[in-house]
Amino acid sequence: MNSYLDINPEVQHALAENRPIVALESTIISHGMPYPKNMETALMVSKTVKDNNAVPATIAIINGRLKVGLTLAEIELLAKEGKAIIKTSRRDMPYLISQKLSGATTVASTMIIAQMAGVKIFATGGIGGVHRGGASTFDVSADLQELAKTNVAVVCAGAKAILDLGLTLEYLETNGVPVLGYKTKELPAFYTRKSGFNVDYQIDSPQEIARFLHAKWAMKLQGGVVITNPIPEKYQMDYDSIMNTIKAAVKEADKLGIKGKESTPFLLEKIAALTGGKSLESNIKLVLNNAELAAKIACDYTSIAK
Repeated sequence: MNSYLDINPEVQHALAENRPIVALESTIISHGMPYPKNMETALMVSKTVKDNNAVPATIAIINGRLKVGLTLAEIELLAKEGKAIIKTSRRDMPYLISQKLSGATTVASTMIIAQMAGVKIFATGGIGGVHRGGASTFDVSADLQELAKTNVAVVCAGAKAILDLGLTLEYLETNGVPVLGYKTKELPAFYTRKSGFNVDYQIDSPQEIARFLHAKWAMKLQGGVVITNPIPEKYQMDYDSIMNTIKAAVKEADKLGIKGKESTPFLLEKIAALTGGKSLESNIKLVLNNAELAAKIACDYTSIAK
């Protein structure tokens, strides 16, 4: 697959010098929020990574090429084209490559391309998981299977709150994927710091997380790690209010028959509308928070892995 891979020179130099790098996904740019907010957010996330002494590597597929480290023009393309860009998971990659199309990468496909390039740490908003009603519909995000087999650590604010968090944790446990809580024993639920579910282990510093990652992969234990980082308290939403909003959005999605990879963008957009844009602002703040932690972990990991 390396014949399809283009690594930005800045990222390539960082890899050669064993400097810290943080992978960033691109679905949040094309499908996560409207233009120009998506462009502004993408640039703020990259700046946050740089401000914390790591190199940002936004990942996408552009004209059939796997890109690790987008240029400003490429980010702008994804931001302006928005939902016209194909939301791309593992199953979609061969089609986009063979047809020379462009795609915005989900958690799963970002992990795949990051591993191809040798990038171990990845920051996102929230991972996908088992959708509500998934026990009967089998609507399970490909992110979970990718976490079971791809050696990339994902820093997130938990699984998206629109999901069945209990079943998502069960799925991860079955597949041997550790779920860590940064300074928390409770799984954060994206917009809120609480969920009613516990993580596997609370770890209180980036250095300790880096040692955990090094130990896992040094033992050749395949698969990723979910590092949950609660949204800063001042930016979280009221738990009961956001859960009621999510229920209303899920009910409407069911009524309209929206399923599969279209469901998450629809639900996030609907929730943003129902909250008067407050959920979108919380989303941006938690992504920036995750980028900062991921950069710190990447710095410590590269020191250990030398």
